[in-house]
Amino acid sequence: MRVGIFGGTFDPVHYGHLRAVEEVREAYSLDRVYFVPAYIPPHKQTKKITDYDFRLKMLKAAIRNNRYLRLSDMEIRRKGVSYTIDTIKAFERRFGEIYFIVGLDAFLEIDTWHRYTELFSHTNFIIMERPVKAGVNEGVRGKDIFPREVRGEITEYDRESFQHKSGKRIYIYRVTPLDISSTLIRTCIKSGKSIRYLVPSPVERIIGEKMLYLNGAI
Repeated sequence: MRVGIFGGTFDPVHYGHLRAVEEVREAYSLDRVYFVPAYIPPHKQTKKITDYDFRLKMLKAAIRNNRYLRLSDMEIRRKGVSYTIDTIKAFERRFGEIYFIVGLDAFLEIDTWHRYTELFSHTNFIIMERPVKAGVNEGVRGKDIFPREVRGEITEYDRESFQHKSGKRIYIYRVTPLDISSTLIRTCIKSGKSIRYLVPSPVERIIGEKMLYLNGAI
């Protein structure tokens, strides 16, 4: 079984997440993709995020009708700060060969992740190219996308993929550029603007019923 893993805060989940994962799943013939919402995101410990139960409920509603997409509550069961390396190893023990799906903007900051050098030995990566973010991923190509600490362990496999010394592969895939973000959605809600067609209807309904994102920081 070819299993993909897609982690994040999902505050809230939106069509940008869903469409990108659907395209990656199809392109790499993944049998299943697990959405793994972070319980306590390491990079957002000082930022107010929506209660985990609400984020989980929105994700369940968003993927309910797609038989290829699953939800994992692994990180809340583990408690504490949600470190990617722990999640990756748990999935590896269960499924063997796994594919970690991540946006290029996040991958360019992977050297700030907990024990990040270990990740390359435990999972394949599928790095999604999204709309260029000025000053962040503009013009970054080839082995320059890798942190210096692991760059020497990476060889270019072909025009769209690399290989780590462990044998794990790193693929670059360009997804449809839907410039939607959770921040945009929260901003719209606080401004009283519609979020229709930015999120699935069941997610929009939950947000309205629970009156999420009306208060607090964006």
